[in-house]
Amino acid sequence: MGFVTELPDKVVLDEVQRVPELFTSLKLVVDRDRRPGRFILTGSANVLLVTKLADSLAGRMEILRLHPLSQCELGAIKSNFLNELFGDGFKMKQQARLGKELIERIVAGGYPAALARSSSLRRATWYRKYIETMIQRDVRDIARISSLDVLPRLLSLAAGQTARMLNVSELGSPFQLSRPTIRDYVTLLERVFLLEELPPWHNNRLSRLIKTPKLHLGDSGLACALLGVDAATLWEDRTLLGQLLETFIFQELRRQASWQDDPINFYYYRDKDGVEVDIVLEGRGQSVAGVEVKAAATVSLRDFHGLRKLKESSGNRFAGGVVLYDGEVTTTFGEKLFAVPIRSLFEPT
Repeated sequence: MGFVTELPDKVVLDEVQRVPELFTSLKLVVDRDRRPGRFILTGSANVLLVTKLADSLAGRMEILRLHPLSQCELGAIKSNFLNELFGDGFKMKQQARLGKELIERIVAGGYPAALARSSSLRRATWYRKYIETMIQRDVRDIARISSLDVLPRLLSLAAGQTARMLNVSELGSPFQLSRPTIRDYVTLLERVFLLEELPPWHNNRLSRLIKTPKLHLGDSGLACALLGVDAATLWEDRTLLGQLLETFIFQELRRQASWQDDPINFYYYRDKDGVEVDIVLEGRGQSVAGVEVKAAATVSLRDFHGLRKLKESSGNRFAGGVVLYDGEVTTTFGEKLFAVPIRSLFEPT
């Protein structure tokens, strides 16, 4: 209490998850003086999930998650993609395809400190050291577990599962640990923002929906470093490229959505017949939009099968559906359905 009361009028407290007992004193000081912005609390873990948190500061704290940099931020560009997706749709136009530039963007990721490195080799080294530090320091701060050595290997296996439905049994197969323990470790890696689970989108009329969440790494550059792949390797491995591209697009959309005034929730759609949509966005008024991701340079009517099913299921709530592909032309494939080049995500319209 003495420490908090002696702080300057405005102060930043970094890595607050390491001192959870501080929150009770902060609550008392905030209650005495309700001026907003006096304390900025930062940390590399979700502090509300710290087991020893003394007080949640409910009603006294606003939480803002800072994602790695988006492609728009890297190019100092304001994207209009989400407004078009939930609005009047996309105008027909032609752009140059990204090709190998897209691969470079996927491998680079969005962490500022990694992007500041002068070579891809040094960038990958930074990512690996970052993971080591996170697990040895931040994970230890929020949970006391005996098998810290399991987490880096588990995270590497999860990188191979990115953009796939979560399979806890497959993740846990190399370890002498129970399935519930592996599940708890996955949750722990979520708490430090290294993993993210994407829940299935559902509608009360959908009785055949699969309930398993989809797994995504928190950043595509992080995933590439864990898997030991560079741009040349990824260009040759089209299956892995498809997975990492989906994670790359998902995270870009998540970062852009964090700038919107109205919250946007993210899901995926897949039924028991295998019909799927990679990313489902639910916006204001429960409006629904779908995004299918393709690494190919061409699009066919068949690529819209999942989006048409989503459109049918969501009815009047359906705002629009897009197949994002590495092509050149924005064009329509039916009412509220569009093929859009990936470049449109992070270039001005």
